[in-house]
Amino acid sequence: MPATQTTSLDIPALSLSRRIKNTSLVIAGILSAGFGLKGFLLSSHFIDGGVTGVSMLLSSTLGIPLPFLLIIINIPFLLLGYRQIGMAFAIKSAVAIAGLALCLAVMPFPDVTPDFFLTSVFGGVFIGAGIGLAMRGGAVLDGTEVAALLISKRSSLLKVSDVILLLNIVIFGVAAFILGVQVALYSILTYVSASKALDFVLNGIEQYTGVTIISAQSEAIRQAVTTNLGRGVTIYQGKRGFGHRGHQDLAMDILFTVVTRLELPALRAEIRRLDPQAFVVQHHIDDAEGGMVKKRPFH
Repeated sequence: MPATQTTSLDIPALSLSRRIKNTSLVIAGILSAGFGLKGFLLSSHFIDGGVTGVSMLLSSTLGIPLPFLLIIINIPFLLLGYRQIGMAFAIKSAVAIAGLALCLAVMPFPDVTPDFFLTSVFGGVFIGAGIGLAMRGGAVLDGTEVAALLISKRSSLLKVSDVILLLNIVIFGVAAFILGVQVALYSILTYVSASKALDFVLNGIEQYTGVTIISAQSEAIRQAVTTNLGRGVTIYQGKRGFGHRGHQDLAMDILFTVVTRLELPALRAEIRRLDPQAFVVQHHIDDAEGGMVKKRPFH
């Protein structure tokens, strides 16, 4: 049975390849975040958001080594991750956080620049990129996301991003009181830079957008999307409502497609050309896979 033997051998090979890729991403994330912290922020006494920011604030105030605080303060969040997500995630994240702490303790990163503005911006970029790479590898370098996920599940009013924002408002408010307003403001700039870098690493320049198109020229638009743009289209059966045009209960096709941010202008131009009166709704999609959607390099 050659076919069966080939299949059984291919699966472990693919699994090993995936593990190597994830490990490489986590290591790259640790090095990037370590460089952002030690090469930029620590010498200027700026802080980041989340658990890392709390650790940096306590280290600056109490004189306790930052690597030690990173491990200790993240332990409760790792336990939450174990209960809510699973053992594999908790172990990966624990190893990643320990790796970051070890990196800060032993890696001789240079102090890149004394300029406060450059420090806050580029320190945030390297930290955000590092967190994003680690998340691509299936781990986290900061336990805040785990706590935010748990709180958002128990509250119908707060999303994960809302919880993280509220936590960081408290952190930077305390930083303004302890370290001074100027340091706190530069730290907020660091957090913004890190957030943008994290978003870029996770979503890339080709962030996906879902587009719903309601038009009397649905068939012409469908052909334009599939032929001219090379995108797939899903068709829903719908009925007109009670619009100002006076049409009621008339069956029609509703089109849905997923395009990248770069493809969106061409799609909208095709829709306007075929039906300027078309009703178009678009929304961001965090991720998409399968069908005719292009696979991202980090997947």
